[in-house]
Amino acid sequence: NSFHNILKIKIMGLIKEPREIDFSTKSEPWTEKELLEFRQIMQSIKDKNAKKKVRLLKLKKRELEPA
Repeated sequence: NSFHNILKIKIMGLIKEPREIDFSTKSEPWTEKELLEFRQIMQSIKDKNAKKKVRLLKLKKRELEPA
């Protein structure tokens, strides 16, 4: 009986969209300038993450080296 109550709580109902609100979105294509800016931002994030990864690998390598 308690197991049935647990399952009953986990069931999710449908959420109705209010009449005055439209949840669907229409995205417009990006301009070349926006794409270039986005690509530059993504590249800088990738570079920063790569530097952190190299730094962590070096620290782990030092820890594993015999003293």
